Amino acid sequence: MLSVIIPAFNEENMVQEAANRISVLLKEANIPYEILFINDGSTDRTWEQICTLSSDKENIRGICFSRNFGKESAIFAGLEHAVGECVVVIDCDLQHPPQKIIEMYRLWQQGYEVIEGVKADRGQESMLYSLAARCFYKILSKATQIDMERASDFKLLDRKAVNVLLNMRERNAFFRALSSWIGFRTTSVEFEVGEREQGTTKWTTWSLMKYAISNITSFSAAPMQIVTILGAFMLIVALVLGAIALTQKIKGIALGGFTTVIIIQLFIGSIVMISLGIIGYYIAQIYDELKGRPRYIVSGQCGESKEISDR
Repeated sequence: MLSVIIPAFNEENMVQEAANRISVLLKEANIPYEILFINDGSTDRTWEQICTLSSDKENIRGICFSRNFGKESAIFAGLEHAVGECVVVIDCDLQHPPQKIIEMYRLWQQGYEVIEGVKADRGQESMLYSLAARCFYKILSKATQIDMERASDFKLLDRKAVNVLLNMRERNAFFRALSSWIGFRTTSVEFEVGEREQGTTKWTTWSLMKYAISNITSFSAAPMQIVTILGAFMLIVALVLGAIALTQKIKGIALGGFTTVIIIQLFIGSIVMISLGIIGYYIAQIYDELKGRPRYIVSGQCGESKEISDR
């Protein structure tokens, strides 16, 4: 059976449309399935819509969070509650084309265990948002040594891959990167990002920046190397300026340089503060992990699981 995980945050206008379109496609393809909606603390009628669907159709279930925990938490909640032999993650706004699920499923039947949905293009985005996204994924690709520039959360995973992800107990997990990092027999399916049919995107440039910082630091220690690079750079600057000052002193041409001293002090102070900020952020991440708080809190469920897979 295929489990379709759909994270939903304030998607009351898209819940029924997403369920109907995916259900029709999977029934026509004769694929046994369940649809699992994860309500990520929506403030509209998203949960009511999910409960209505689950009461009308036995293969639709819903999980409701006590508050908004973020998309990553919603995805991992879906992975934990899904019962299928394979699992696909798709956005509720249907910008991930549902028809590609069939192609992914057929590849899984051929023996592939991770089927990545990769973007042929980024769809309709503002110039600033598109630039920020491209910069983020280039930095992340360099940091992780995994090509993330066209990556997405649209993936199909075999039960073995799902179980490996669930055994990773880190709270700040980055699904998009971890699902590639775990390995297994992998292939990809290219898709074009569709236009949102209703509602507006929940992502802003600022939220993307916070998302980028959180995921880069949770998946890679590369930013810590910036501190070492800045330290080495300051050492070189200090040696050069020291040599110049010593030469001037020996020649007897040393002059008072109050402005130079102030500029150098400000520069060094900036470098120190940036370095402390990077180190402090990692310490905060470590503290967050050590507290051991759950990724999410479930406040309610609807629908019943009809099949329990062999885990």
